[in-house]
Amino acid sequence: MTYQSALTQYIEATYTHNFEKVEQLLHPNAVYWFTNKSCTTMEEIRAFFENAWDTIKEEVYSAKDVQWIAVDERSATCLYTFQYEGYMNGEFISGSGRATNIFVKEEGKWKLIHEHLSR
Repeated sequence: MTYQSALTQYIEATYTHNFEKVEQLLHPNAVYWFTNKSCTTMEEIRAFFENAWDTIKEEVYSAKDVQWIAVDERSATCLYTFQYEGYMNGEFISGSGRATNIFVKEEGKWKLIHEHLSR
């Protein structure tokens, strides 16, 4: 797996709304920064994902204009614009924001160690 395919697999895993699939792509020390919350444990990350999936039904999430700004044999950092759409309380919603993802390669596998999303 390349770092580019790690990002693709990570986004595809979020579509499943199954945290076990997402967790397979996360580094055990992953840290997430959101506009209004930071998650520093796997339990906090799981709770954030599951709450988002419960809040926005039929969510479609995408990454646009991905730019890999720093890459070496053990780490890769990308910036992109995220877009989402779905239904909240029965009403269609959509939005976008900025994202930074950092992947690290350990034991031959690329894992997400940091994600920062902001709107």
